[in-house]
Amino acid sequence: MMVTAIIVAAGKGQRMNQNEPKQFLRLFDRPILVRTLEVFEKSSLVSEVILVVPQGMLEYCREKIIKKYGFKKIVKVIVGGEKRQNSVYQGLKQVDKNCKAVIIHDGVRPFVTHRMISESLGKLKKYKASIFVLPVKDTVKRISKNNFVKETLVREELGLVQTPQTFNADIIKRAYQKAFKDKFYGTDDAMLVERLGERIKVLVGSYENIKITTPEDLILAEFIIKSKLKLKGVR
Repeated sequence: MMVTAIIVAAGKGQRMNQNEPKQFLRLFDRPILVRTLEVFEKSSLVSEVILVVPQGMLEYCREKIIKKYGFKKIVKVIVGGEKRQNSVYQGLKQVDKNCKAVIIHDGVRPFVTHRMISESLGKLKKYKASIFVLPVKDTVKRISKNNFVKETLVREELGLVQTPQTFNADIIKRAYQKAFKDKFYGTDDAMLVERLGERIKVLVGSYENIKITTPEDLILAEFIIKSKLKLKGVR
């Protein structure tokens, strides 16, 4: 089965307060984006990768990311759009017609695992979409506009959504086409599939699978790597 991974790395990373986009910041010995791409490069289940990058960064990514680190599965590098949804849509337009499954993943989630890729693709044998979700630990309140509690939500029915999100190729393409036709913008890819009335299988995510968005996230990411190295006996 042909599987395409769309790695979305077109954000500007303004919350990181750095001169360069967060996906290109170094996490120990190599950029965050490189660490993310390495997982998909090494996965025997992923056929090819489409990388979506910011305007003006095409040549940089070809030379400093793909060529420098020897990535072979990245078949296309394209410029993203104004919002994440626009960027994913540009990636979907480049997906080969023979592709059967599409994995969409944030370029700044470098702790995605081979298990997550395998598990999500395995669910496509029965379902048309799957996402990773973390259980909510804290009590969640719905708050009014003037900052009063409106209600307490049922924690067991809530979850924090992560990527990768994995879909039947035809379904995700149709979901995006409908969203843009309706001028609808969602907060994640699965939300667009929900609008088609499709069922989405929920898988248990990982607390290590963080999205590096702020300087604090970068500190946490460094701690995770140090912990992994310590377990391996590397100093």
